[in-house]
Amino acid sequence: MVRQGTNSELHAVDERIIGAKPKSLSFEDAAAMPLTTITAWELLFDRLGVEQFRGAQATQRKGVLLVVGGAGGVGSMLVQIASKLTALNVVATASRPETVQWCYGLGAHFVIDHHRPMRQQMEELNFPQAEYIASLTSTDQHFAELVEILAPQGKIGLIDDPKTLLDIRLLKAKSASLHWESMFARSTFETPDILRQHDLLTEVARLTDLGTLKTTATERYGPINAENLKRAHALVESGTSIGKVVLAD
Repeated sequence: MVRQGTNSELHAVDERIIGAKPKSLSFEDAAAMPLTTITAWELLFDRLGVEQFRGAQATQRKGVLLVVGGAGGVGSMLVQIASKLTALNVVATASRPETVQWCYGLGAHFVIDHHRPMRQQMEELNFPQAEYIASLTSTDQHFAELVEILAPQGKIGLIDDPKTLLDIRLLKAKSASLHWESMFARSTFETPDILRQHDLLTEVARLTDLGTLKTTATERYGPINAENLKRAHALVESGTSIGKVVLAD
């Protein structure tokens, strides 16, 4: 479950946490999806407790989800899942023309710039409050403002590792809650519901083959070797990547 070695060409994996590849995707494009998809799905439905919309797509949007870092790996899946499978208005953040367009292409209903005051931009959209906030990057920089945007009794979910301590006391006045998502929790601790990851990946494969969801692979750096791994890590660490970087033969 927690052993090292996933930069290898072959790797044994517990069958309870994997699902069949979408038939419509290449192995390369499919490889970009599981980690970010599990994280986004669990954050939205398991941690934040958002109701999944079933049947025909919602005709009336109700409630707001703010996704900070909408063009990143997890953000790219979260924007898709939330816009296609819930009745929420999805507001993503992005700061460059290409990432703004990327977010809209994934289904975001609105995009704001996280380098500018977000509360003001939300008010300009007539969304002064968000019931749900997914903070996927730079949480320590934005936390105080996100609490201001959060609706009373709202929920904030995060996945990053803040460099400074978060003052969660700010949440008290609104009776709000903070939720941390790690997609490795179920496999690390072999929780009783570990099979849920297999089930959700099976459902995501079905939705991908239907055309509801799509791969977020944007960069393909060739086979797995030291040189290509360094290039891929450098791009991700630069903070300018969009979607996912894939290495494959």
